[in-house]
Amino acid sequence: MSVREYPDLETFIGDVRKHNPGQPEFVQAVQEVAEDIFDFIADKPQYHEYQILRRICEPDRVISFRVCWEDDQGQIRVQRGWRVQNNNSIGPYKGGIRFHPTVTESVLKFLAFEQTFKNALTGLPMGGGKGGANFNPKGKSDHEVMRFCQSYMTELYRHVGADVDVPAGDIGVGAREIGYMFGQYKRITNQFTGVLTGKGLEYGGSLIRPEATGYGAVYFLQNMLATRGTDLSGMNAVISGSGNVATFAAEKVTQLGGKVLTFSDSQGFVHDPDGIDQDKIDWVKEHKTKRRGRIADYVQEFKNATYHEGKRPWSVPCDVALPCATQNELDGDDARTLIANGCIGVSEGANMPTTLEGVHVFKDARILYAPGKAANAGGVAVSGLEMSQNSQRRSWKEPELQKLLLDIMQGIHESCLQYGQQSDDYVDYVRGANIAGFKKVADAMLAYGVV
Repeated sequence: MSVREYPDLETFIGDVRKHNPGQPEFVQAVQEVAEDIFDFIADKPQYHEYQILRRICEPDRVISFRVCWEDDQGQIRVQRGWRVQNNNSIGPYKGGIRFHPTVTESVLKFLAFEQTFKNALTGLPMGGGKGGANFNPKGKSDHEVMRFCQSYMTELYRHVGADVDVPAGDIGVGAREIGYMFGQYKRITNQFTGVLTGKGLEYGGSLIRPEATGYGAVYFLQNMLATRGTDLSGMNAVISGSGNVATFAAEKVTQLGGKVLTFSDSQGFVHDPDGIDQDKIDWVKEHKTKRRGRIADYVQEFKNATYHEGKRPWSVPCDVALPCATQNELDGDDARTLIANGCIGVSEGANMPTTLEGVHVFKDARILYAPGKAANAGGVAVSGLEMSQNSQRRSWKEPELQKLLLDIMQGIHESCLQYGQQSDDYVDYVRGANIAGFKKVADAMLAYGVV
């Protein structure tokens, strides 16, 4: 069926839903992009003739496999692993690996779909992919995590490679997990190549990779604020999450003169009216990564803070918000609460953390709102730079990488302005990011013909 034959967006989304039953996250991601792309391609027959939108919404391949491993009690455990290779029109598949009980094929397909446009926005030659397993590393010993990672890579290695598909870390996959998987890949293939990013500095990793996603989201927020003639100095910021992205976003907000009020995890959030300064951020990093503790413990260390069990931080009045935890953590009611409490800017550090209703609320209110595919692209941008360093068998100094990250985030912002600028000076960053990312991938697909 030609895209031209769809009478409206609803019919197109209905067709996507029909072909992807039981995959709400993936359908949501497609709809969020299609709402802008449908009108953009209306008068462009080349995209219709080659059914570009329909083809982009169908992954190149979805690989599913069994992962067997042995726990410390000698019990055999079985998980399911995946790798979704969505689109490699502009470069090797690139995207993280997520280990979490909530991982499903739908979640990974949405992440790979988003990754395709995010990677295109960076300007680097990277396609879109994502992988993971419904394995929970929390509560597992180092040896259990090692055995699982080795078993996962034993299945995955035949589908990845430095010029084919380059995974990275994501939720549940940090430096420890990357190290175990890289070691197993090297062991099986007898090759030392840049097949994974997020590696340790000792074996091919890049400086500033841990900081890049959080820093990038704040740089993008600064770029948005600059269009209104202001910056982060003196602003109150609400941040969700307490992992790498959240803590480094908080660090950069603090460096730029803002005041961070919250962190959260899956069980609740902490509100510190005194502000979460660098010493407190360092405590959270230590507590969450090395001790693997809960954010609730923060209030035992810092007595003026309060803990709110089972709740999210969006009720705390703020000037700006950075959702840095996980998908669909901010819904329509949360969006309305943020706006009512004076929030003027939202920069997404996570992938699709705002529901479709929440996106519409932010756009209707015409606040500064940056979707994850633009705002959190800093992480994969530095991963792309790590790939370049691996290919050249060299490493770049931190000042070079910091400058490149700043330039890439500025470039993404300019791309969003190009396609998102409205006649009344309002910038629809969602539309801008969707069209800019789509156009680069779509034009490459046109160049290849039907493949």
